[in-house]
Amino acid sequence: MSAANKSALFQKLPSTDELLRQPDVQALIEREGHSAVAESIRAVLASLRQEIAGSQLDETSLDLALGGLTGAVERQLRESLRYSLLPLVNATGVILHTNLGRAPLAASALDHVRATAGAYSNLEFDLETGERGKRDVHVDRLFQKLLNADGVEAGLGAASGERRPAGISTIVVNNNAAAVLLALNSLAEGGEVIVSRGELVEIGGSFRIPDVMSKSNATLREVGTTNRTRVADYEHAINERTRLLLRVHRSNFKITGFTEQPSLDELVALARRRNLPLMEDLGSGALFDLRAVGIAGEPGVLDSLRAGVDVVTYSGDKLLGGPQAGLISGRADLVARMGGNSLFRALRVDKLTYAALEATLLAYVKRDHDAIPALRMMRLSKDEIARRAEKIVSSVACAQLKRLKLEMLDGESVIGGGAAPSAVLPTRLIALTHVDLSADDLSARLRANSPPVIARAEEGRVLIDLRTVFPEQDANLATALASLN
Repeated sequence: MSAANKSALFQKLPSTDELLRQPDVQALIEREGHSAVAESIRAVLASLRQEIAGSQLDETSLDLALGGLTGAVERQLRESLRYSLLPLVNATGVILHTNLGRAPLAASALDHVRATAGAYSNLEFDLETGERGKRDVHVDRLFQKLLNADGVEAGLGAASGERRPAGISTIVVNNNAAAVLLALNSLAEGGEVIVSRGELVEIGGSFRIPDVMSKSNATLREVGTTNRTRVADYEHAINERTRLLLRVHRSNFKITGFTEQPSLDELVALARRRNLPLMEDLGSGALFDLRAVGIAGEPGVLDSLRAGVDVVTYSGDKLLGGPQAGLISGRADLVARMGGNSLFRALRVDKLTYAALEATLLAYVKRDHDAIPALRMMRLSKDEIARRAEKIVSSVACAQLKRLKLEMLDGESVIGGGAAPSAVLPTRLIALTHVDLSADDLSARLRANSPPVIARAEEGRVLIDLRTVFPEQDANLATALASLN
């Protein structure tokens, strides 16, 4: 196309002001505001200019585009004003999927957030005295019920016969990395922290124990080897600068074969003998006995406290099944030191987190574990999942499938979120294949659905695991699958 022809096409484009005066556009302005509509007009006109410059439009096609200009502006407006953060269908079978927001919140947590965040609340106000209060009281009272169980006080004080402060306290920060940072800075600043080389982990988001140690202004003292560390290695490393013994949950991996690791009882006894605090970073941190769903070997918060660990750090949005938070539970005197650290204010959480966490903890107090979605998903049996999958396959098959093939397979779900990395839960899968589309193409089509559906692609098939799909989403999922035909 010649420069003269392009110039003529450019001259046919209306100005932003002209479009803003049109009646249909005025209606959009009344509904969405002048600024947003003007921005959408500029975006649409810029796109047309780009197409003219690239010789993608002639006079006929430009006239057609100009005839639908108002509709294009409205579509652009909808796109620019829609939420980026969207609810979706997690059909991966990964219960605590970090990329998909980890643990979904309980209905009671959503209700409590809505009630307290939509009005003023007593976040830091003592209703009895009429004076300023502390925000941690709203959840610490529930942690007291859940963690001050039989055996905890004895564990904290009885290892060497000495008497230690009774009771467990808990404070809340914005995630577990912050909890580890605050604990290390409060208990070991300027001194050394002893940790096994086999526990110098890195998890998602580049969270590295050595880096967090450095930021806390404590010095890392590595002991043992990657695969074998003995309690004697800890003891030989203790010196006048030692402030803390640290044990770290390995999270996303497991070391097998020629390995050795001191037991928690051995570390507790050493800590008591040398009058040093013992801290354990559990990462996930369960308040629910995972053995009830067939998962063994994953340490729980109560297990560690009963064994005599002085401070435990763990996440709120993993095995706990609540909002993102870093939780620090342990000896009241040590936790009080952390609460008095100026870092605590920088890392503390807001009213939304406290509301969601309080409701989640209340479900634990009432032993209503099925009210917490992540725990309910763990407790689902293979037969329950299979029955739902069969209904979906039957309903989709009614659409007289020609190119899409669905079949049922045995499979495995995983916990995710760095919890129980080697544990699996038996499940029943829906496997999808298509005559014309690859597994990647099918996955892309499912992601483009409304709501988006996220599944696994393995060995040329797309796998749907209903363990992580809410039953009320089954109908939408069936519709999305039928649309692939």
